[in-house]
Amino acid sequence: MNKSIQLNKRTGETKAQINQARKQGRIPAVLYGVGKETLSVEVNEKEILDILKKNPRAILQGKTSDEKVVPVLVQNIQRETLSGKLLHIDFHHVNMTQSMDSKVTIHFSGDALGVKAGGVLQIEMYEVEVRCMPGDLPTSMEVDISGLDAGDQLLVSDLIFQDGIEVLTDSNAVMIQIKVVHEEVEEETAS
Repeated sequence: MNKSIQLNKRTGETKAQINQARKQGRIPAVLYGVGKETLSVEVNEKEILDILKKNPRAILQGKTSDEKVVPVLVQNIQRETLSGKLLHIDFHHVNMTQSMDSKVTIHFSGDALGVKAGGVLQIEMYEVEVRCMPGDLPTSMEVDISGLDAGDQLLVSDLIFQDGIEVLTDSNAVMIQIKVVHEEVEEETAS
């Protein structure tokens, strides 16, 4: 939780004021949580885009206008349909003393033996859902697939997380598999 983001009190509430703020690089947001007051805030567009690019599920230190620092998580992002431009962000207060559910992105590294032998790499899943204490939440996980041969598959149960992390995704779910390619041989018929 070393990344921080400034959560400034929102200056305008009308549609025109909010659109003007977006043009100036200030994205409207809301900060909420169980037993917490809901705050209408805005964040710097470049700052939040940088955070979302590096780790969209990071627990951040949200600095509010009254100089409080609270742990927050990006809960939801609304984007413009065609351009993908940020429209609104929902931040959620994180209680650092209670376990939480989140997703962990899986990065696959290495060149699978089966692909080198002519197989086809098929990725079924890029993330798994986990439950852990907020301080134990990994930003991502790297998995070496260089040992996978043609016909092999990697299941969720093959992932090894540190103690204290419970995997909620079905352990029998296939994450990645190396498919064997069968070439069809056409038989020529003599006439």
